[in-house]
Amino acid sequence: MPIRSRLLPLLLLAACAGPDLPFATARAPNSVQQMAIPGPEGVTLHALLALPEGPAKGAVVVALHGCSGLAPPNRRLRLPLREADWAARLTEAGHPVVFPDSFGSRGLGSACGVRGFPVSPERVRREDARATAAWAVAQPWALPGGVVLLGWSHGGSATLAAVAAPLPPGQIRAAIAFYPGCGTLSRAGGWVPAVPVLQLLGAADDWTPPGLCQGLAAGHAGQVETVLYSGAAHGFDHPGRPVRSHALPDGRMVTMGSDPAGRADALRRVAGFLGAHGGVAP
Repeated sequence: MPIRSRLLPLLLLAACAGPDLPFATARAPNSVQQMAIPGPEGVTLHALLALPEGPAKGAVVVALHGCSGLAPPNRRLRLPLREADWAARLTEAGHPVVFPDSFGSRGLGSACGVRGFPVSPERVRREDARATAAWAVAQPWALPGGVVLLGWSHGGSATLAAVAAPLPPGQIRAAIAFYPGCGTLSRAGGWVPAVPVLQLLGAADDWTPPGLCQGLAAGHAGQVETVLYSGAAHGFDHPGRPVRSHALPDGRMVTMGSDPAGRADALRRVAGFLGAHGGVAP
């Protein structure tokens, strides 16, 4: 079955979620297709590309998946509901969206709670993000000026690592990180963002606690905007996941699930941030 027809029901479901919120849409993206992108060190990154109808009105969004990935090895890529929801909203607003798959492209499964996982956000996925940005800005449907990175959790950590100075000019213009883990970047020290960054964090997040990310942003008030949502757990922007505890392979118990108030505010803030930094046409 073609990749677009497999994704269409999920994207239509996501498109119907929260029609009163920014990026609301009544239809799926005009085109969703599987792509092959030249990655770092000779790796071919499998990716999904969602295009808006008509010419782009805003910057390309390179969206970096969380620790679950996009698909197990040797399986067709699919967008989980959270990612499908964002793809529908962003393409309706005129943004092409590219989802590179860092795990399945290397024959790997989920990284959630796996100690010693070989694809780190701060090194391997940082380079995946930059390689995808370099590919995207060369495409005929991309507006000039660079992409906006957007990442969740593991992908949020990769997003923060990818925008550390120095950056090649014209590739990445801004970044949005949902509930990233900031421990490795904090311990390394010296993180200086080269572009504007929006951090969206849950105050009740026990998987990637927000304190380290707040500390990482200290001293970059003009460049990093950090929003902390009271009572919100990991994954608060999901369109419909009840808050529940989960046991990870490493023995930790973590909580994740939707927070309606946090999600609604995050949608508004992302819309405003993209309006300011995403090259949206008037």
